[in-house]
Amino acid sequence: MSTHVGPADIAELERHVAPNYHPLPVVLAEAEGAWVTDVEGRRYLDALAGYSALNFGHRHPALIEAAETQLRRVTLTSRAFHHDQLGPFCDDLSRLTGLGSVLPMNTGAEGVETAIKLARRWGYQVRGIPADQATIVVAARNFHGRTTTIVGFSSDPTAREGFGPFTPGFRSVPFGDAQALADAIDETTAAVLLEPIQGEAGVIIPPEGYLTEVRRITRDAGVLFIDDEIQSGLGRTGRTFACDLEEVRPDVMILGKALGGGVVPVSAVIADPDIMDVFTPGSHGSTFGGNPLACAVGRAVVALLETGEFQARATEMGARLATGLKGLRSDRVREVRSIGLWVGIDLEPGVPARAVCEGLLRRGVLSKDAHERTVRLAPPLVITEDEVDLLVAALQDSFDAL
Repeated sequence: MSTHVGPADIAELERHVAPNYHPLPVVLAEAEGAWVTDVEGRRYLDALAGYSALNFGHRHPALIEAAETQLRRVTLTSRAFHHDQLGPFCDDLSRLTGLGSVLPMNTGAEGVETAIKLARRWGYQVRGIPADQATIVVAARNFHGRTTTIVGFSSDPTAREGFGPFTPGFRSVPFGDAQALADAIDETTAAVLLEPIQGEAGVIIPPEGYLTEVRRITRDAGVLFIDDEIQSGLGRTGRTFACDLEEVRPDVMILGKALGGGVVPVSAVIADPDIMDVFTPGSHGSTFGGNPLACAVGRAVVALLETGEFQARATEMGARLATGLKGLRSDRVREVRSIGLWVGIDLEPGVPARAVCEGLLRRGVLSKDAHERTVRLAPPLVITEDEVDLLVAALQDSFDAL
């Protein structure tokens, strides 16, 4: 399968678009389930799923119905007033996470910023850290968003360069190294902020027992464990949350991406009231956070997850995908990491991941490169056995053609 959209066409389409992305040369117009269609009618298997924002596929009927129903009622009020979707949405998320207090926001980065503010205020008011001295321990190669505070503790030079000065108060340790994390905690530490699996870094899976040890260390030290499940949560790994893989209960959980069902941006920070209640009226807020449309879609997302169907599909289809990837015949592949329907394929030096993604595009599959040498796959959880096999075959063909 070949594409007919040329460089001149792309340049014309994007003449007023800021150049902060370098997309593949395809122009999408329609989508349903695991498939998207370009402006010329060609179909592609979506093996990226909006960086996990589309866990339930494009335009899932239950999510579209929830959105359409709410669109006919009310879409935005203000948190200056109550509305009839907010309380039930927060009840649903509390039940799903096992944590008792929900603060809705819009984007993942907003959720992380909210959690940072929460941890700092809790550190001062509850842990007794001296004013303006709170620190948070983070992991190298993290990806928590794009705000100036967040990129300030990123180890990715592309994310950081030219955006300083940065917010102080963060200590970075190697991901997966529990001893280094423990050594970084002192009397000024309010929290440890981690992705249980690092998505943007290339689907980096920590050693077995790492999350359990992080939970023990933070509990013993009396600091918060903030679990960023924005990409890893809501079914992607075969469990509702990645922390469930080790039956770990964090103090604070951050959700986003798939929480909006691929329909609207929705994020949330969830914690128990003894933590969340350090926020007081006026100390934090959002014009659109917790709006009626977002809450209605978010409730529908929780209802889908409570069936267990999508977690089971991620486990079953993920096992099939992992088996297929083990059978790849190519000396261009250095390592394959997979968990549920989430895969990082590291390539040998000199093999550009972008070229593999372009080869997949020509074969009707959409994917994304990470840090030049990793191909990331995160197909919707609605993917079928035949579609998994198609994905594996397209990968083999792409490697063969390099």
